[in-house]
Amino acid sequence: MTTSALILIGIDLAAALVLSLGLYYRRHHRRDLVVAFLGVNVGVMSVAAVLGTAEVALGLGLGLFGVLSIIRLRSSEISQREVAYYFAALAIGLVTGLPQTDPWPVAALVALILAVLWGADHPALLSRSRHQVVRLDRAVADEHELRADLEERLGGTVASTTVQELDLVNDTTLVDVRYRVPRGAARPAATRGRAAAAPAMQGAAR
Repeated sequence: MTTSALILIGIDLAAALVLSLGLYYRRHHRRDLVVAFLGVNVGVMSVAAVLGTAEVALGLGLGLFGVLSIIRLRSSEISQREVAYYFAALAIGLVTGLPQTDPWPVAALVALILAVLWGADHPALLSRSRHQVVRLDRAVADEHELRADLEERLGGTVASTTVQELDLVNDTTLVDVRYRVPRGAARPAATRGRAAAAPAMQGAAR
């Protein structure tokens, strides 16, 4: 194994730890995905390193990238944020696993991936935006009435609503709502949830 390959392995392991523990787990605290990010990253890096000497390495590498993505995305529901982390782990493993004579351009690309995720997922970026799936205790067919009701209950300005279910028998409305809260409002936990508005409404923001 060449010196460049050893350097790339070290870069990959360091980047995977920063991505999974330094960025993702520190902000979102989901242990199972930390295991997935590390496992996928090291696995893709190892396979890419082995395939790097074959003439069909590029085709097999891209095929592996697609197959792993399909398996992971079909096996469990994850958010778009977690999809970004997942593909970053795949990309880092792939670029560091392929044979390179000069590892430093690869290191720059890995640093770019980490920097973009750090900035894009920073808590201060678009911190006033909220997303909830809310179930109201009455059927509301009028869009303007629905928007006013949601703004009163959520304490923010509704940007868009999508009615997922209008139950006229049980007198309920299930609506996907995106809204903005006033400046200075506390940030919600980064979890996906459903809110039940009875007169009191419980919810989890995503």
